[in-house]
Amino acid sequence: MRAIAVSAFRAEPGLVEMPKPDPGAGEVRVKIEYAALNPLDRQTADGAPEGAAPPVYPLVLGTDFAGRVDMIGSGDNTFRVGDPVFGRVPAPPGRRGAYAEYVCVPQNSPIALVPRDMPLQLAAALPTAGSTAAQILSSTAVRSGLSLLIVGATGGVGSFLTQLASARGTAVVAAVRGDERRRMRALGATATVDTTEGPEALETVVRDLYPEGVDALVDLVSADTDSFAAYTALVRDGGVAVTTRGVAAPAGVAWADFRLAPTAAVLDELAAAVARGELTVPVDMELPLEKAPQALVQNRAGGARGKTVFAI
Repeated sequence: MRAIAVSAFRAEPGLVEMPKPDPGAGEVRVKIEYAALNPLDRQTADGAPEGAAPPVYPLVLGTDFAGRVDMIGSGDNTFRVGDPVFGRVPAPPGRRGAYAEYVCVPQNSPIALVPRDMPLQLAAALPTAGSTAAQILSSTAVRSGLSLLIVGATGGVGSFLTQLASARGTAVVAAVRGDERRRMRALGATATVDTTEGPEALETVVRDLYPEGVDALVDLVSADTDSFAAYTALVRDGGVAVTTRGVAAPAGVAWADFRLAPTAAVLDELAAAVARGELTVPVDMELPLEKAPQALVQNRAGGARGKTVFAI
């Protein structure tokens, strides 16, 4: 089968031929039709996190997928051959990954049926970004009627987060790079600020709308304490700041270092919301699998406008 893999620690990913995997007990094999790009995919190529088991090379990249079950391993069955499914390849990293023609995953992992009439392309873009947005809202102090500042609102997570927060009555201030007012307004943002105009522009908008500061901050971008601190300064006393980049907050700020815990139940909820027309999946571009290495490089530079998916 074709796959995008790395052959060693921090090696450049490339297209390779690998044997088609066979499902073990309790697993299903999925013939993948679409995979979605996530920042985690390029981080996986740089090696396992500290304390994790070392990866097995060649290491197939990719986390999110959608396709059809084409083989079922021994044991109890949740799915049937031919079922359209989408999901997330579970950690720890090994030979399996979503940037491939086939993947084997446990039936009790984050994998769910794709609703009737929902395109597999959209389903592939949901698992990581959608689950992250949903679980950020459920694990923070963001409630209906409050205000939320999202830094990096145009990416996959930010686009989902803007919609989900707006749907529950939360006023969203979207901090973005470039003029994205029309797009973010369509997703439900109350205000949109171009951060390339300087920190004063964002502070002016926030202070005009919320003189005491926003109730909550979700920072999807800042990778250093100083940048994160600049945004946390716009949170009111008693508010909460959330980072997805593992950055510590300044003293005196209530903060959370978010870690995703994906489940099939969350995938079901997200897919149902899409099927009902309540949630839009922000697919920015579709590329062939062979273009994945270049897309990973471009994603490293930031500034994503929704999700990138690969047609397998």
